[in-house]
Amino acid sequence: MSQRRIAVVGGGLAGLMATIKIAELGIGVDLFSILTVKRSNSVCAQGGINGAINTKGESDSIEHHFQDTLHEGDYLADQVAVKAMCEMAPEIIYMFDRMGVPFNRTKEGLIDFRRSSGTLFRRTAFAGATTGQQLLYALDEQIRRYESEGLVQKYEGWEFLSAVLDDKGIARGLVAMHLNTLEVKAFVADAIIIATGGIGAIFGRSTNSMVCTGSPQSVLYQQGAKYANAEFIQVHPTTIFGEDKLRLISESARSEGGRLWVPRAREDKRLSTDIPEKERWYFLEEKYPQYGNLVPSDIATREIFQVCLDGYGIDGKMQVYLDLTHKSTAELNSRLKGTLDIYKSFMREDPYKVPMRVFPGMHYTMGGLWVDINQKTSIDGIYAAGECDFSIHGANRLGANSLVSCVYGGIVSGISAVNYVKGLEKTLDISEPIFEIKRSQEEEFNNSLSKQTGVENAQLLHQEMGCYMTENVTVIRNNKQLQDADNKLQELQERFNQIDLNESNFWASQSLPYARSLRNMLELARMITLCALARNESRGAHYKPEFPERDDKNWLKTTIATYTSNGTEISYQEIDTSLVTPKPRKYN
Repeated sequence: MSQRRIAVVGGGLAGLMATIKIAELGIGVDLFSILTVKRSNSVCAQGGINGAINTKGESDSIEHHFQDTLHEGDYLADQVAVKAMCEMAPEIIYMFDRMGVPFNRTKEGLIDFRRSSGTLFRRTAFAGATTGQQLLYALDEQIRRYESEGLVQKYEGWEFLSAVLDDKGIARGLVAMHLNTLEVKAFVADAIIIATGGIGAIFGRSTNSMVCTGSPQSVLYQQGAKYANAEFIQVHPTTIFGEDKLRLISESARSEGGRLWVPRAREDKRLSTDIPEKERWYFLEEKYPQYGNLVPSDIATREIFQVCLDGYGIDGKMQVYLDLTHKSTAELNSRLKGTLDIYKSFMREDPYKVPMRVFPGMHYTMGGLWVDINQKTSIDGIYAAGECDFSIHGANRLGANSLVSCVYGGIVSGISAVNYVKGLEKTLDISEPIFEIKRSQEEEFNNSLSKQTGVENAQLLHQEMGCYMTENVTVIRNNKQLQDADNKLQELQERFNQIDLNESNFWASQSLPYARSLRNMLELARMITLCALARNESRGAHYKPEFPERDDKNWLKTTIATYTSNGTEISYQEIDTSLVTPKPRKYN
């Protein structure tokens, strides 16, 4: 067995796929995950996975998938990476089929496909309303085989604190903390793959798991990794409110015929079931007759906001109806049961009988750690894959591209990391001083934070940050509000120094890890806000009424954020449009 080892941080689809690829190639893997891997946020992905297999006779193709992805991303995505992903997508679906994923089937026994937002083709394979869960469980079964062979060692319940860099700035390992005992430990790694998902917790409530804080990305950013397109935040058009987080009502509900509407009369107080068809305003179907309710998520979100701001929201709120009551119970059960059960459980209403009340909510970031075509970050020895990297989506994401991009990124990063470590001259030993030095620094930070006294509460600071980010850095932005938000974030950073954790038994609570993450979230929130402030145009999920049009002349560029002693430094990288020339983004 090879003595070289690669660390994978994150147990979702990207992390597990990377782990499998590395193990297949005979290299040992240390797999770190805050949760047990089967509880990673990938289980929340309900809608399906894209691949242009064209069993529906619609003349779909890899080229159409490629073009749709670039068009939906407003031409900010890495064209070479997108093309490679679209070419690999059909084989990814067939791979999962061989693993036993229970995809929905046609009556002929073929994998069934449906449409997702932003396309006119049925290219989304799905397993009821639990596609992400089924894919994740399939990969976990493969991981268990490699565990039994000694190639994979899981570290579940461990949180990444920092990378260990040598005097040349090359990654040689990492420091992690066990969340039950708060033990801080250094690990040798010849390469590191970061697959830690989204950063939704920065916005307070989002559709992400509450452990999706973005803290690992922020740490690496502060250690020198470049961060790209931070300003592009995807807001999902159909979510429901929860005290702890937002819950996604999957895009699959619209894919299966769900219709968005509001009463034609402002402030109509009648029950939805009492409003006749002619008095219902199907606003997306009227404005976008070809795509209807399957316009891209950013367009649907903006239209919902506008309808509500014009006074048509249900009960005067930022809510519209998502209606599936015209569909048969049998059809809904076979294709959407999980999604509808979520709504029924949390809203105490039966979506089979009454339309769902939904509103836009923070979903994911389109930006992330900068990577090259091999998923390598700007730090030698560190790779990134999945929701935490920037390359595939551009300014907005094509519906159902999330899962395929995570798996693609996992495959590429795994192979690239193996090629990298095979070229290393030597592997460092844990006895090298750099490991103990970095471990001691992280432990000392824990000690100082735990002894800190003051008047501030970490949870209240988090709530303030979330409110400011949600109000000012999501759907509609203007520069004054963005500047005010940055001023507030600087204030919160100062107040963080007055946090009192007020704990006597830190091992019995998560107050210390929570405070550590909050510090990193504040840094990332400022960078996101500053990048949004700098981009004076509207593109994809970034909308400024002061600059309402896309401006290719000045802004067909990738935003690059670099951490310096003076804060965020912003630069720009020109987009390679050699494969596809950008064109106006129209859906009507």
